[in-house]
Amino acid sequence: MQLKKIQSRIEEYKQFLKSKDAYDRVYLWDIQLNFQEKWDLSDPDLTNMYDQSLQSKVSNRIWNQRGFEPKKMMSLFFELEPDYTKSIFTDLFDEEKEIDGRLDRFQYYSGQLLLMYKKKNPESIENNHYQNHRLISFYLAMKYPTLYTIYDYEEFVHLLNAIGTIKIPQHDDFPRFVKIARTLYNFLKKDEELISLHQARFKNFDNYANDSLLLVYDYIKFA
Repeated sequence: MQLKKIQSRIEEYKQFLKSKDAYDRVYLWDIQLNFQEKWDLSDPDLTNMYDQSLQSKVSNRIWNQRGFEPKKMMSLFFELEPDYTKSIFTDLFDEEKEIDGRLDRFQYYSGQLLLMYKKKNPESIENNHYQNHRLISFYLAMKYPTLYTIYDYEEFVHLLNAIGTIKIPQHDDFPRFVKIARTLYNFLKKDEELISLHQARFKNFDNYANDSLLLVYDYIKFA
């Protein structure tokens, strides 16, 4: 990473935070607040708990994308196999285990749940669980705001190019992304003007107000 390029992009990002486009992703902090308050795997109604944890009063567009229904499918899995589905989230959120293994297992077990669902519902047209790395990183970001943010391989590559990184990964590298995201957050949070502009976005919105690497995701989307 080149410090001059990072600082230059931060200055450009501060100008972005003054624009109306800066409000496009405030709903993510609203979801994060809900998740922190409502996520509880000991809840007897896991399907409802899952749904309520991912609600936003600002926007639900993350779940309303045509041909992409991860929330619907995970809700069906909680209804079908609550204990099994609970166990895959327990494993995902276990910080004593390696992160890349947790992502891979979550995808694999989601595939197994899809097979179970289709076996019990042979007439169903569902053929995708939609739990990709981006969605799984979203769960992690909601659960651990200071440790993770939302990941997308192509966006990660664009970011590395923007900040002058020579070594570009040829495939998914979530552990490396996590390290870079945490480093970038340290740069962002030291800029008092940036943090003031960032917080001003939430004047009329509920939001998770503590430290959150969602700020890095917002910066990545801008960069």
